[in-house]
Amino acid sequence: MADSQFNITEIVHQHKSYEEYLDKNISEEDVFFLGSREVARQILEMSSLRGEIIKREEFESAKKEMQVTRMRGQAFTTAQNASANAQLQDYKFLFALAQREEYVREGKLACIIFIRDKNHAGQEISGYIDYGHRLKTDDFGQYFRREKKLLPRSTDLSFYNWDTQFISSQVSENFELMADNEAGFLFKCRRDRKIINVDPAATLDEKTQRFVIDSSHEYMHVVIYDHVLRRKM
Repeated sequence: MADSQFNITEIVHQHKSYEEYLDKNISEEDVFFLGSREVARQILEMSSLRGEIIKREEFESAKKEMQVTRMRGQAFTTAQNASANAQLQDYKFLFALAQREEYVREGKLACIIFIRDKNHAGQEISGYIDYGHRLKTDDFGQYFRREKKLLPRSTDLSFYNWDTQFISSQVSENFELMADNEAGFLFKCRRDRKIINVDPAATLDEKTQRFVIDSSHEYMHVVIYDHVLRRKM
């Protein structure tokens, strides 16, 4: 009438309720001799005090923990799919970001985005953005839904306001700027220590590719630098 050994995680996963779990351990013969299923449940639950089956509080606690874990997993999945269901075929830049999103989140690819455009005040700005860093710290759903325009900020890898002459640079999780050199802007990938030269005339190594995105109807200039961190993409 009871389990002598049990795996609580497996049992909680298999049964919707504690009563269903009890019923699994009650035979029709038990119900016949005891007069009702409810009495059989009560007697079986008492045996949990002897360690013969899982106690009700243990089952319900494990069930609650499993539900919380599932909810966290659903939230994580939502965060990982900011571009899910977005209709971006007519927006080449956003479509390019959507294609890279999963690889960047999984750590297979690191991307630097160069954007030159005008801000909300009509001032011309430009900057280099660590796509992976912004995916973690920003709500990209608003960009993929085209509720807001992705623009460089003073907190990105580099930022320059052409009107005010304001310039700034920051280290991100994936890249650091190496500005003091004759070759111009260089970025060091902090994951594999490789150097990425963003000069359009520079020769890039086999792990890095430069893509000029035709997005003239939305931006003045957009370039994406893909840096492969792990193969099998």
